[in-house]
This record gives sequence, C-alpha cells and structure tokens, in this order.
Amino acid sequence: MDILDMKILSRLLNNCRKPDRQIGMELGISGGAVGSRINKMEKLGIIEKFCLKVEPPLLGLNMFYIVVNSQNQKEIIKNVKLAGMPFAIVPCVGGITVIGVIVKEDMQQKIELLQKLMEDVRVMSVFEADNTKITHNLTRTDLEILNELIQDPRKRIEQLSKDTELSTKTINRGLEKLQNNESIQFTLIYDPSKIEGFLCYAVVAMTQEDIPKMLKKFEDEFGEDYLMTPFLAKNQVVLFLYSESIFKMDEMTERVAKVEGTITTELFIPKKIDMPEKWLEKRLETLTKSQTLHLSQVN
Repeated sequence: MDILDMKILSRLLNNCRKPDRQIGMELGISGGAVGSRINKMEKLGIIEKFCLKVEPPLLGLNMFYIVVNSQNQKEIIKNVKLAGMPFAIVPCVGGITVIGVIVKEDMQQKIELLQKLMEDVRVMSVFEADNTKITHNLTRTDLEILNELIQDPRKRIEQLSKDTELSTKTINRGLEKLQNNESIQFTLIYDPSKIEGFLCYAVVAMTQEDIPKMLKKFEDEFGEDYLMTPFLAKNQVVLFLYSESIFKMDEMTERVAKVEGTITTELFIPKKIDMPEKWLEKRLETLTKSQTLHLSQVN
C-alpha cells in the first residue's frame, strides 16, 4: 500500500459509486490506474466488499452505540441480540468492541436492559447518534432502488433500470437523491489488518462546543488525513484517520486533544469491521409491502 492506494480507499469509503475516472482526475492518475489499484486491494482482501450503509432512523428505527471492554465477543453479541439487533460490530485493539444496536421502540429501556446484561463486562460508554439532520422523505421508488443496491452499491444505472423496470431517468433522479442524503452512504468494508504501511484508527473527541464549529476546526487541521467523513454523536465527533506509523498516530491523537473546544479524546484501533445487512433487507421488505409511507407507523 502507498499513499495513492490510501487516497483511493478513502474516496471509495466516502462514496464507492464515484467513477474511477473522477478519482483519477482528483489524484492526477488515469482512471485505468485507479481501477487496477482497486482490483489489487480486492485481491489482497483489503477491500472485502462494497456495501450500502443506511442509518436505521431513516427507516423508522432507533439506534444507539455501546462500547465494551471484554475478550468474549460471542457473549457480548448474544447479549446485544436480547435487547436489539446489531448493525455494526467493530472489535478493536485492547479488547474493546464498538457495537451499533437497532431497537424499534423504548430505546432507553433497551439501553438499561443491555447494561444489566453486561454486568460482567466493563461498559465504557453508551451514546446515541445525532439524528437531527435525518429527513424522512423516501418514496416507494427510492426503497425499490435501495433494495437493488444492497448486494451491489456500484451497480450501473442501465442494470438498475433493467432490474427495477424503471426508466434510466427515474434511476438517475433517485440515485442523486439517495447520494445527497446524509443518512445513506455508498461505502465499503475493509480489513484493517491487511493494510501494510499504514494504521487506520478513530479518535473520539468529546466537546461541549457547537458541533459544526468543531467540525470546521477538525477539517482545517486534519482534513488531509481523513480516511472517512467524521461521524457525529451527541457532544462527540469521531474522526477516522490514517497514519504511516504508531508514532504519527500518537502525535495525531495528541493534536486532536489540543484543539480548542476538545474536552477529552479516546483512541480506537479497529481489528475487524462487520456490518450485517439482514436488518436492512428485512426492513426494506417490510416498508415496501406497507400500505403507508409514514415510516414511524410501520411495525
């Protein structure tokens, strides 16, 4: 892996539908060279699969994240499934696991239940995502397109038109709408353990400052080192970064901590990333069959 590979990986993580030619123009290489590097990363197992990441609240579901410190991941997942459904599982260095949990209702009760189930392990934190920007404006056509994109988010417009029996004009319009929705991400799953020469990590910055203001500060300081667009939670900004060495990673974490407005920081180094898609397939099927388009009313 070299810096060009990392920049290509970064662009695909933020939008895997971005054409190879466009990525090449941004990086000063040909689209063919970009395609070759993507193929190389797939063969090496660095890119495991391209996928669609949808924030559960967009589809009328609640969600929260729990961070635990335990070596017994199977037991953790078993307990999570008693309270909700895992949609993101990220085991990290040091026995830490970050899990995104979906619940249909009574979120606070489910959080309390899960904390009781986790009495034998150290629960480091539980936090909710920032859902204030989510707009529930999906139509049945949007859901139909999403359903086709689950298996292959890079599927070409012509193929989407054929599979859905919708016009290419309708597909184009629908894709533009979906790509502009901040709750939907055309991304990929990568294997951090197979990236040689770079370390991928996340720094969670706790702040009491205005989030948009903090985002601007972080982007000005670390934008060139972003692996992915930052994730926002209540009073927290999660920065996804990459560095050439553990020393550079340590230096970057210290720099995040020194940004005015940052209260505390935590460093997470992922060993594996898993994003189960069964929940998404089932939810889209339920919504498509529903007689109402008001997602909050769909069981």
